Amino acid sequence: MSVVDEKDRLGQKLRDLEKAREDQWAAEHDRELLDKLRRRAAAQGPQMNCPQCGRALESVTRKGFSMSLCSEHGAWIEKEALERLLGKVRDSK
Repeated sequence: MSVVDEKDRLGQKLRDLEKAREDQWAAEHDRELLDKLRRRAAAQGPQMNCPQCGRALESVTRKGFSMSLCSEHGAWIEKEALERLLGKVRDSK
């Protein structure tokens, strides 16, 4: 094997090593960013948006019923809460 071939192989190995280190750094950086986003999302709790305008819905409780409220387009209520509400309406008749 000639000296030139050996230099080319060594140069290629150095480039491969440099690329591997860059890839490792990028992967670690991505993991850190994802962890940061996950922590932020967990701290904020589940966030729902209005299906009409896309604004964040506000969680409110009115007369014992929890709902998600958009001040522009109305309220959304869980199925179980709706069934309890309907039961109260039926009972009051």
